[in-house]
Amino acid sequence: MNVRRLIPSTALAGAVALGLVSLSACSGTSDAADKAGAGKLDVVASFYPMQFLAERIGGNNVSVQTLTEPGTEPHDLELKPRQIAELGDADVILFLKGVQPAVDKAIEQAGVKHTVDAATLTKLEDHGSSEDHDHAGESTEEHAGHADESKDEHADEPKGEHADEHGHESEAGGDPHIWLDPVKYAEVAKGVGAALKKADPAHAADYQKNTDALVKQLGELDTAFEQGLKNTATRTFITTHSAFGYLAERYKLDQEGIQGLDPESEPSPARIKELQATAKEEKVTTVFFETLASDKTAKTLAKDTGLKTDVLDPLEGITDRSKGDDYMEVMQANLTALKKALGAK
Repeated sequence: MNVRRLIPSTALAGAVALGLVSLSACSGTSDAADKAGAGKLDVVASFYPMQFLAERIGGNNVSVQTLTEPGTEPHDLELKPRQIAELGDADVILFLKGVQPAVDKAIEQAGVKHTVDAATLTKLEDHGSSEDHDHAGESTEEHAGHADESKDEHADEPKGEHADEHGHESEAGGDPHIWLDPVKYAEVAKGVGAALKKADPAHAADYQKNTDALVKQLGELDTAFEQGLKNTATRTFITTHSAFGYLAERYKLDQEGIQGLDPESEPSPARIKELQATAKEEKVTTVFFETLASDKTAKTLAKDTGLKTDVLDPLEGITDRSKGDDYMEVMQANLTALKKALGAK
């Protein structure tokens, strides 16, 4: 991921101090009173996929704030001193380690008891490197086995708070885009539900009900993808950002990324030439780009190879350019785009 904007720990410490001063000078008593009056669990989500889970599972019992405003490229997020300071006031923090290095560091220093790293709630895998291009769709059986492993005696526990007890450590260099696989996202949803129940036992029944409903909906989404992509003219798709490794693996597709896991990296001339050959050999029809990053490279490759372009949204944020108002709607739009590009029968 992009680590160029990682905030040094010394700068973070100073920012926290500055943020605390500004908070105390800006009607902090009134803010605390408002929070207490609301009587809701204060949840801070790092970016949209975590925000969606918090809102859907928390329902009316939580107040959710996101660190990443709509339209902001999550990997490039720079936290303001006030945001860093307010992290320590959260009841629950929900994040995905590896996506936003600056956020990871700030959360580590916040010291909030109920801090949930979604990367510990499922198994991370490696996708997106040049060595992986030929293997994106080969490990579906292994991938399904990982889901079975999660259904053990700890399935209802908030693993994100005790990853060391269960052996679910975030793997260095692992692809963090787990939310684009509905099955993995459902695993994370269960862990988030368990964490909210632990943080707010009085509303445990509500959190469980909402978790069950969301997991069921994600299961239906998984079925829609499986059936919709079962028979296609080609299994290969080209995308600027290699965010769809888990999705490709789940549904036996072959993702060919132009820029790798980092949406800001530049492809080499050799990689462009390789993609042109792949497009011809695999009968690729479309080059996909995303809404929060430049589409210049995708359009150039498409023009040079006579291909079409379309949006395949990695769902790192919802804006007025998104093809839907939430995760479910955008994922359905992604399915429609893939079916058209792959020649689904």
